This record gives sequence, C-alpha cells and structure tokens, in this order.
Amino acid sequence: MLQRVAGEIANRETAPTAVRAVLGYYAQSGTLDYASLRLKGHIDDVVEGILRDAYADIEEALAESFGHSYVSFDYDTKLVLPAKLTLGYLYRRLPDSEHPGAKEVTKLVTEALIDGDMRDAVNDDEFADFEVDFETSKHRRVATVAQNVLQARVEEQFARHPKALRETYDWAVDVSQRHQEHDKQFRELMTRAQEGDREAAERIRAEYKTASFEKPPSLFTDEELLLPYLKTQYDRVGIIYEGMIEMYRAAGFEIDRSFERSIVLAIIGAQVWLDDVDDFETDMHEKQLTPVTAEYLLADDDATAYRSTVEISRGYLERARREATRADSTLTGIATEYIYRSGEPSVLPGST
Repeated sequence: MLQRVAGEIANRETAPTAVRAVLGYYAQSGTLDYASLRLKGHIDDVVEGILRDAYADIEEALAESFGHSYVSFDYDTKLVLPAKLTLGYLYRRLPDSEHPGAKEVTKLVTEALIDGDMRDAVNDDEFADFEVDFETSKHRRVATVAQNVLQARVEEQFARHPKALRETYDWAVDVSQRHQEHDKQFRELMTRAQEGDREAAERIRAEYKTASFEKPPSLFTDEELLLPYLKTQYDRVGIIYEGMIEMYRAAGFEIDRSFERSIVLAIIGAQVWLDDVDDFETDMHEKQLTPVTAEYLLADDDATAYRSTVEISRGYLERARREATRADSTLTGIATEYIYRSGEPSVLPGST
C-alpha cells in the first residue's frame, strides 16, 4: 500500500525531483533507508570540502596570473557523483577509523577525474565550464592555469599512494582516449548517413550500436553485453568509472561487483538520457555521433527513434537500479531514479 502511494507521488511532476527520486526508488525496491538519507548530507559536505580545497589553489594561481588580489573560481561538472556514491558505500561498511583513508582516496579520485575533464576541455577549445568572477577574453589562459594547478595536485597525491592506483588510472584513460581517436571516422560515417548512404548507416549499426568487445570486460553479464551501444559507451565514459572503482580496490578497499556495475551502467545511462538527449540538435548539426543521433539515423521515422532512445536509456538505468539494490546501496538506487526523472526527452523529434 505504502509503496503504491509512494509511486503515485513520485509520478507527479509537480513534486521536487529529489523527492520523486526517493519515493520512486522506494516504490520500485521497497527500500527506504533513513540512515543512507542522513549520510548523503555528510558525503556532500565532504566532497564539497575536497573541491573547495582544490579550487582555492586554482584561485590563488589565477589571481597571480591575472594580477588580481582575489579571484573566485568554479568548474561546472557532474563527474563527482560516482565518487560521492562510492564514498557513501564505503562509509556505510567501514569502521569509523578507516573513514579518513576512504576520504583520502576520494580526494585523489575526484581531482583526477576533474583534471582529465579539464584537459579534454582545453584540447577541444571548450571553456564554458571554467567560471571566474572577473571579465576576461583570455578563456584559454584561465582554463590552462586551472588545469595545470589541478594536474600538479593530482601528481603529488599519486606519489603518496601505491603505484597500482596510478597504473589503474592510466589504463582507464588510455582506453577512453583510444575511443576518442575514432571520432573523425564516426563523424564521416554520420555525414554520409545523413546524406542517405545506407552502407554508412549499416556501418554505424555494426561499429557503433552493436559493436562487440575483443575481450569482454568481466564486469558485465552475458545479457548486459548485448545492450545497445555498450561497447562504445563503455569506452567513452564507463571505463573511467570502472577505473575509479579499481583505484579504490588498489588502495585496499573491498567493493562489491554489483555496486561497480550499478555505477558504470548508471553513468552510461546518464550520458545518453541527460547529455546526449539535451545536446541532440547541436550534435546533429556538428556531426557528433552519439547513441541518440545514431538512433535518428537508423530508425525509419522520428517516432521510432524517440521510442528507441527512451527504451535504451531506461534499460541502462533500470539495470543500474537493480544492481544498486543488490549491492544494498540505497544512495546509488536513488541516484539512478534521480537521473531518470531529470531527463527531458520531450525535446526530441517524434516525442508527440
């Protein structure tokens, strides 16, 4: 009875998304873990403190570089959510005496993730996420200073951890970068497919949508290996977060495989359901192949592409939620619900 009522409230779009996510997860799983909900605020504070510490060094460097007495800096990123969820997972399972070690690894993981993201932004001339409180036309300089500071902090932290953490991080980055090297090829296929080339469309299906692994990651089940776009999206974003979990393991922390799967599947789902859906028009214009643009190239009509996009995204997120429940990670289950209920697929053609 209570689960049914919770589900009804969760489906009311007038309710706050965070509330809908909590009630939606309860309706699906039957789990309402008050201790986890209380823990969330503490985890948020811990990670926000990590970011403030890193950004303080960046602000000092920017102030010196631009001749200001003080500079305020922020970087718009969604990368820290998986680190928050992992820290929450560990805090629930570790004695208090081991919490500082988990926090120390989370600090390294968080800064390494943002450093990599900043480096990609600088390489791609994308500076919109670098926010400062002074007027300047030298956006590349702002970004370069910020990334250099963060890189130095990350290198210093790696030196204080076992070598295996660095090796794991480098492995994940290398796989992700090899995927990026196919970007030109995928853009060419997309251009040809938009011009009506059926051979190009079929290559997108074979090499992007249903691509298979030479050596399938042991992380996934046989059924999951059949998910549309798994290979390309694992290489694109999933590998980074498998690498993140492996860094915790290399530091001596035990993490359930179900939790790891929930994180990786949720991140792939979020990439498609939030970023790729939101960026659909821009990506179509700029010839950027994503699961969403691919569906609109492969489908017979917009309505079919829309339904397929929703089904694919929901498939990833529902699997992520189930794995979170199996791993007894309420926060991760709620996060997958939040991701799903934050999507706005109505911006896509064929939604009505």
